[in-house]
Amino acid sequence: MALTGNLSAPAMWPLPPALPKPVFSDQRWLDAVFLHWRIPTATAAPFMPEGVEPDVFDGSSWVGLIGFRMEQAGLGTGPGIPYLGSFNEVNVRLYSRERDGTRGVVFLSLDADRLPVVMATRAAGIPYVWSRIRQWPPFPGGNARQHATGAAAIPRSTDKATVGYSVRRFGAAGARSHFGVIPDLHTAAADPLSIFLTARYGMHGRFHGRSIYVPNTHHEWPLFGAKVHRLSDGLVGAAGISVNGPPESVLYSPGVRTRFGRPRVLETNG
Repeated sequence: MALTGNLSAPAMWPLPPALPKPVFSDQRWLDAVFLHWRIPTATAAPFMPEGVEPDVFDGSSWVGLIGFRMEQAGLGTGPGIPYLGSFNEVNVRLYSRERDGTRGVVFLSLDADRLPVVMATRAAGIPYVWSRIRQWPPFPGGNARQHATGAAAIPRSTDKATVGYSVRRFGAAGARSHFGVIPDLHTAAADPLSIFLTARYGMHGRFHGRSIYVPNTHHEWPLFGAKVHRLSDGLVGAAGISVNGPPESVLYSPGVRTRFGRPRVLETNG
C-alpha cells in the first residue's frame, strides 16, 4: 500500500486513489469532532448495502458521531455556493468494505441546517435531516487559512478551548444531541485506529435500489487527541444503534479540503 506522512505527526497514511472525473463537488470540512464507539459487527451488518460488508478494526465494527462545519461547498471545481454552500453538519456513520478491499463509510443520518440542501440530497438518496445546529463556541480553526495542500491551518494557542455541536431536529419528538471536546493540540493522533476511522475516501449507499460508491479525495486529516467536554446524544440511538458508556476514540481536526468524483454502481452478483 502506498503511504504518505501526516501533516501534523510522523504517522503513515494510505494514499488516496485517483479521483474519477469529472469532479462533482469541491468542499471544505472544518472544526471536525469525531466520537466513536465499538459495536458488534452483527449490529452494523444489516445497514450495509448489497455487496458491502462492515469494515472491522480490532475485531469490532465502529459507529461514529461526527460534527463539522461545511464551508464553500460548490459544484464541480467552481466557487462555493453563497449561503447554501456553508452550513453545520452532524452525521452518524458506519464503516464499510467491498469484496475487493475498497473502504468507505455508510451514513445512517446526516443532519444539516440548510433546508434546500436537505431536500436536494434526500432526492439523491442521501439520508439528510433538517435540523437546527449550533457550533459552540466558534473555534479558531474554523477561519483558518488553508495550506496549499488543502488541509486547514492548525490554530495556535487553544489550550483548554472547547469545540462542539448542538443539534435539535424539528418536531416535538425530534432527536437531539449535544457534544463537545477539549482538543489537545500538542498531541497528534497517529495511532492505527485513528487512521482507520478517518482515512476514508468514499461512501457506500443505495440509489434507486442499486448499491453505489461515491469517491472523494482529500489530504490526510491533521488529527489530534481530545477529551470529552460534554456528551448527551440521541442521534446514534435514533439511527438504530445502541451504545453504552463514553466513546473509545475522541478526535479533533481543524479540517481538510475534499473533492467528490463520479459515482459508480457496485457489481453485486456472484
